[in-house]
Amino acid sequence: MLKVSNVETFYGQIQALKGINLEVQEGKIITLLGANGAGKTTTMKTLAGLLKPKKGQVEFLGENITGLRADQLLRKGIALVPEGRAILSSMTVLENLEMGAYHRKDKTIKEEIDEVMKRFPILEERQTQMAGTLSGGQQQMLAIARALLSKPRLLLLDEPSMGLAPLIVADIFQIIKEINEAGTTVLLVEQNAKQALKIADYGYVMETGKVIIEGEAKSLLEDPRVVEAYLGRKSTSVEA
Repeated sequence: MLKVSNVETFYGQIQALKGINLEVQEGKIITLLGANGAGKTTTMKTLAGLLKPKKGQVEFLGENITGLRADQLLRKGIALVPEGRAILSSMTVLENLEMGAYHRKDKTIKEEIDEVMKRFPILEERQTQMAGTLSGGQQQMLAIARALLSKPRLLLLDEPSMGLAPLIVADIFQIIKEINEAGTTVLLVEQNAKQALKIADYGYVMETGKVIIEGEAKSLLEDPRVVEAYLGRKSTSVEA
């Protein structure tokens, strides 16, 4: 579905991605792991069209999409839920959801908003409430729901559990599984490496802008290098 080949991305003169290669198979959950500064969020921003790669190629559904803008990629079926959620805090929950479908002209939007609210009952309950007054977990649900209203084929999730209480984290991971089971492919960057690998099909580990380890998620859970770096007893989470 998505193929990233030798992609290099820079922030000014600083090279953040150093020729990364990865693939996302349709219908799967793929996770990106790595320590602070590894390049995970830069990868997501590059794939979402927020950063342009200097070299390399990105293909989506067989089409070269390298360098396309975020709005163009959204129309092609790639939606990003960014780190920090980026909800519109001064707008209501319902208005935020409507913004998720701003580029669409079909007549099913209202029905789909109703369906999304059924999936996230708390959003239906609080649809007239200002989004900025929601709890962190509710804001994350809103950010995911808003992205779903763009009808993505590929959903990019950047640190969805960051800052959330453990019980809410469990809810978020269950939601991600359900979204995938309903047919949406997911690329997940997550600080909670253990939880991410438990729901993922395949994983990549990044370090200083490069992919250094990849494999089936189950095998990565047992890989001594991954266990030592990200799944050790002292800490099971990785900062983004």
